[in-house]
Amino acid sequence: MRKQLIYSLFFFVAAGLCFISCGKTGQETVKQAKRKNIVETGELAAINNRAFILPRFGQRWYEMRVIGLLEHGSIVHPGDSIIQLDPTEIKRLIIEQESWLETELANLEKLRVDQSTRINDLTTNMKNQKASFDLKKIELESSRFETERIKKIKELEFKQTQIELAKEEKKMELSRTIIANELKIQEIRVRQIQNEIKNAYALLPALTFRSPTEGVLQLGHNWRTGAMLKVGDNIYVGNNMANVPDLTWMKVNTCINENDFLKIRLGQAVVVRLDALPDVVFDGEISYIGKLCHLKEENKKSREKVFDVEVRMLKSDLRLKPGMTVSCEYLNE
Repeated sequence: MRKQLIYSLFFFVAAGLCFISCGKTGQETVKQAKRKNIVETGELAAINNRAFILPRFGQRWYEMRVIGLLEHGSIVHPGDSIIQLDPTEIKRLIIEQESWLETELANLEKLRVDQSTRINDLTTNMKNQKASFDLKKIELESSRFETERIKKIKELEFKQTQIELAKEEKKMELSRTIIANELKIQEIRVRQIQNEIKNAYALLPALTFRSPTEGVLQLGHNWRTGAMLKVGDNIYVGNNMANVPDLTWMKVNTCINENDFLKIRLGQAVVVRLDALPDVVFDGEISYIGKLCHLKEENKKSREKVFDVEVRMLKSDLRLKPGMTVSCEYLNE
């Protein structure tokens, strides 16, 4: 009986110790789970990146041909020429406009001569009409000793010359306005052609794209073929022709699962490892956290949702290149 009591007591003590031990182990497991760092993949990109987008060259050109191109991956320095576009169409326009300008300048000179002749004719007619008016006025004054019938005739003749003189003055005024407007229109036409020629000449240097900074040239892609841009390709307004990233300072474009969104913050330390150098650790910190949640892979069946995150590298390193795949480990404090 005493042995049975001792065995029972020993059993309950052992069970209690086991329960306490299991409880502590469970708590430690929960704590370790809470402390477990989050790891996500990402891609390196330059913080400072100069993109070359084809602009609209005036009102005419929405398509340009590439005739010169620096090799993809070349190291470029400020002022280096990286892309050259074909100036043939612009030069053809300049030739056409200069020929048209000569014609319009000749028309302008001819118009000035014609207008000068018209003004001289109008002036002569005006003088003749004024002389006729003065003559009728003298005749009217001299007829005061004549009969009433002759006086009446002279008065009517004077009024007629007065009306004709007023008409000639009005005609002169309107003609001067018309002549001034004709001259102004022709001068505007000439000025427009001159401006088009000037703007066309100004476009020629703009067809050579130069790097404003030091970096590595990344050529764009032909939107029709999907292949990398090459000499002879036609590109359109808004197409990205190339990028020159500054490799001094890099960042990682990555993401965070929506379930872990509240576990990170701006300035949080991140350990970055290159897939190509998994044993080398690079220090970084969170510099941006997206405000909108979206599907991680739009074209896949997976419904996993994430927030965009940018991680800024804290040190410059020439081993870090744009486009390289990395893993980001978000460190919990």
